[in-house]
Amino acid sequence: MQINITSFDSFILKKIAAAAEELGVETYAVGGFVRDKILNRPTKDLDIVCVGDGIKLAEAVAEKFNPKPQVSFFKNFGTAQIKIKKEKRETRNEEFFEIEFVGARKESYRSDSRKPDIEIGTLSDDQNRRDFTINALAIGLNKNNYGELIDPFNGVNDIELQTIQTPLDPDITFSDDPLRMMRAIRFATQLNFNIKQETFDSIIKNANRINIISQERITDEFNKIMMSEKPSIGWDLLSKSGLLQIIFPQMMALHGAEHKDGLGHKDNFYHTLQVLDNICPNTQNLWLRWAALLHDIGKPPTKRFEEGHGFTFHGHEVVGGRMTPKIFANLKLPMNDKMRYVQKLVELHLRPISVTKENITDSAIRRLLFDAGEDIDDLMTLCKADITSKNKQKVRRFLNNFDFVQERMRIVEAADNLRKWQPPITGELIMQTFGLKPEKRVGIIKDTIREAILDGIIKNDYETAYQFMLEKGKEIGLMPIIS
Repeated sequence: MQINITSFDSFILKKIAAAAEELGVETYAVGGFVRDKILNRPTKDLDIVCVGDGIKLAEAVAEKFNPKPQVSFFKNFGTAQIKIKKEKRETRNEEFFEIEFVGARKESYRSDSRKPDIEIGTLSDDQNRRDFTINALAIGLNKNNYGELIDPFNGVNDIELQTIQTPLDPDITFSDDPLRMMRAIRFATQLNFNIKQETFDSIIKNANRINIISQERITDEFNKIMMSEKPSIGWDLLSKSGLLQIIFPQMMALHGAEHKDGLGHKDNFYHTLQVLDNICPNTQNLWLRWAALLHDIGKPPTKRFEEGHGFTFHGHEVVGGRMTPKIFANLKLPMNDKMRYVQKLVELHLRPISVTKENITDSAIRRLLFDAGEDIDDLMTLCKADITSKNKQKVRRFLNNFDFVQERMRIVEAADNLRKWQPPITGELIMQTFGLKPEKRVGIIKDTIREAILDGIIKNDYETAYQFMLEKGKEIGLMPIIS
């Protein structure tokens, strides 16, 4: 089996081997690093197992580098980490290669916790506790076996077969550490591998064990699935395994295509997954991908059947926007500008479509630019991904309409500069001009100026807006106290 070790890898591994020999401890490179080298995938980290004190080995390895990296250690877990600076030639930016050290160990679990009781063990014990055969691989770093691949569970064969299975009984593996169920699905998504049927059946059987896992760790797996090339693989597996109903029931509620009186609607779950896959080639923005996942989340609570018309989801974008903060809070996603960005795109995702159905007035374009602001390009990317029809002519028609809208936006933006909207007249200036304190009339004048700009009645510049402010103030009985 070919293992694609780079010159940088060799540089690192030889220093670790030298330090291990000086300490007289058996040492191995293990896990994902070995798997990804076989798959010729890029690696940013390395796990090292030694039959001895992992923290002591980390400190000895750090001494081999100049400048010496800081050793971060976690005595409760017997692990340590160092970060080696690695220059990224194409951008000239520094990258860090993380190396984690741990002593070989045995683990045993209680039914109510994923925190194991740990004992000192051998390499074999350490490989037995690994989650999947493809992660139970090791490379010897000792004088007598340097570079030798150690594969007790035939993980190389599973890599060749593109199969994910546990090294031991999957019921024990998943019951001991239920996060491994999420990891199985995440690896299947990232690597485009199949989960062995016996292993997947065990995930279904043990799905309720996920309740002992913290939301932060579950959501970390969500995000890794989201950043995969084809995230739909993971979300579909989460659904079929029973895990999704437990950890994200709002997504499961999108399932189902219903027909009544010869009228029906598509399955919004699989439509959503298609939109998510559609957007991925066009963005590495995690939060734009989350907006794609949540864009129709408001459809189940807004679903209605109208006689002679069929199923409707009126206002689902508004309801979806209202649901977004609660979903982010439940999933322990950031409740900051990231959440507000996703919420905005969910609320606005139908607006560009509605604009294509109108006569596309400059006023409609201005309002879209104003409401979307700096996120208009991302909104248009989402809208294009939302076209999932199998009718190629229909898809082309929608895309042409969006192209036309974007050209009109470019023209209007060049004239009105609405993307980076800063009101030419502030509330403070209105109060100063008319001698007012904060009150309702200040807001009325400010809103009137904004609406006049968006409707094209006045230009988006200070002088024009100032004169308009004076006129509107006069109409409601206000006189300027300064000229």
